Amino acid sequence: VLQNTNHKNIYVIDRGLQSTQTMSEFSSKKIEFVARAKENRKYEELSSLINSNTDCDLGSLTLLKDSKVYLYTGKPIQNKKGNLHYREEIVQTPLRLIMTESKNNREYKMAFITNNFDLTAKEITDIYKKRWDIEVFFRFIKQELNVSHLVSLNENGIKVMLYMTLIAAMLILVYKHANNLSYKTAKRRFKMEVRNLLIREIVILSGGNPNIHFKT
Repeated sequence: VLQNTNHKNIYVIDRGLQSTQTMSEFSSKKIEFVARAKENRKYEELSSLINSNTDCDLGSLTLLKDSKVYLYTGKPIQNKKGNLHYREEIVQTPLRLIMTESKNNREYKMAFITNNFDLTAKEITDIYKKRWDIEVFFRFIKQELNVSHLVSLNENGIKVMLYMTLIAAMLILVYKHANNLSYKTAKRRFKMEVRNLLIREIVILSGGNPNIHFKT
């Protein structure tokens, strides 16, 4: 990430990243991000970004807070005995904290931190939702289409693999609906029919008779 600066990408980060120093470093390098935050993050509110024109309806979420803040960080301190403990310090890099709650379950709160102050709160939360769409997609191709790893690590190779996987998924879905089958049954039968079709073509290209080969 840090090697690719001065671009218009927005990096979407899960709760695995909670380092205030890292977020501050992103801001200093003009790397925009949207991160899911812990709901109990300690912060100092500088100003509220909510006004009379703010739309608090974020789709499935309701906006509770949209503020410009400073976050606290834990600075490691070693005492005279050599024991390590952490002292809270504020990091004076302005960040944006968005607090929301679910419309279906008001007990379910979600917090987001970003260094983008131009987009609306809904646009910020929608960006994070896109991340989950990607997660669902990769879970689908891994679990349902058995794509366990990428066979290429360059951009073109990854694109080719993903396009081929999507084409295969669409063909299976068409086969499923055309034959009124469950997804797993359709995938198994589709695989068998494609295999037999390939074998038939290989036999023909080799000068053989596919009718003899597939005779039962």
